[in-house]
Amino acid sequence: MIFLKKLNIHDAPWMILYSALFLSFIGLIALNSISHQNTTIIQNPFYKQLFFLFIALFSFSFSFITPKYIIHKYAFIIYGVGIFIVILPFFGSAHAGTYRWLNVGLPFNFQPSEFAKIFSVIALARYLSDNNLKIQKFNSIILPILIALFPALIVLNQPDLGTALVMLSIVFPMLYWAGARPFYLFLLIAPILSILTAFNVILFSIWAFIIAIVIFYARTKIITGIGYFFGNIFFGLFARPIWDMLNPYQQNRIITFIYPENDPLGAAYQIIQSKTAIGSGGFFGKGWGYGTQTHLKFLPVQESDFILSVIGEELGFILIAIILITFGYLLNTIIRYSFLSKDKFSSLILLGLGSIIFAHVFVNTAMTVGLIPVKGLPLPFISAGGTFLVTSYVMVGLIMRFSIHYSD
Repeated sequence: MIFLKKLNIHDAPWMILYSALFLSFIGLIALNSISHQNTTIIQNPFYKQLFFLFIALFSFSFSFITPKYIIHKYAFIIYGVGIFIVILPFFGSAHAGTYRWLNVGLPFNFQPSEFAKIFSVIALARYLSDNNLKIQKFNSIILPILIALFPALIVLNQPDLGTALVMLSIVFPMLYWAGARPFYLFLLIAPILSILTAFNVILFSIWAFIIAIVIFYARTKIITGIGYFFGNIFFGLFARPIWDMLNPYQQNRIITFIYPENDPLGAAYQIIQSKTAIGSGGFFGKGWGYGTQTHLKFLPVQESDFILSVIGEELGFILIAIILITFGYLLNTIIRYSFLSKDKFSSLILLGLGSIIFAHVFVNTAMTVGLIPVKGLPLPFISAGGTFLVTSYVMVGLIMRFSIHYSD
């Protein structure tokens, strides 16, 4: 109770929690609409989500009251625990051909990679805050990248490309916030874009021109600049081998994204049905429980990855707009407190956790309307998913904890 007084919970930004609960309430409404055909409570997405919401709120309370100095002191141990639990599924049985879930002897499974995302943020924040003045050199950003890359590679082999990309997405904003030169960050992402654009001669030529302009304005040494330029051109040669390394379903997702009309009943089916559901809902929707795409099972994975399509069809675009505005408010609040934070560690924690939420919201929304290939990333607080809901509220607890201006 003593440290709770020191915490001064009245200074916490409670609107962050209220926003998360509001989004969860909308998610429960949508899940209740599509859950009537399930026969048992265990199989019912609505009751499962409601059950995990109680666990999530307990987890929120735990993360909110955990002293900041404890998290800072044991950051690397927490990171090690994250690596350990991500490896554990490989020693169990595969689920649908993947090793993403851990069987804990309960009616539901546990997905360790969701916690590993948070633990990676904590470790990165500790390292970057402790080495703040050394981050200006290019070789000083190698270790932070490896901190995020190591668990991401493990998750990639489960395989779970979407979660691996989220883990990597936290690196660039946190490095920038810690003071890394933007040119160094450009050099890190440039090889990836070189590989992606290498499939098209025109795009690759434009990208090569952009690289040359950036290197010129960075005022590097001539020999160094030439090395950077031709190094990225060389990376373009890896495009074909990397494509061959992708699983067939991953290749199909990319091809479907570019040419959805080629396979409307196969790989493109999800995207087409999702856009049809949202488009048919119009501005105000067809009404709760009256979605034909959802109730006639035309829309697959509707309780998790495509929950926004359910909301769009039944409750309309106006509710989707309210959801996106709420997420915008949530992310803006996190960034504002990160900017106002009195210490670097807290500021980086807030930015890293905000980056995770942003990555999920952006990818899920863009995927739903066909702007990017389909990725198995749920929508925070709304999509069905026990482990993800729990970790989402753990992030809310940590965000509120590190938003309080005090030192423990």
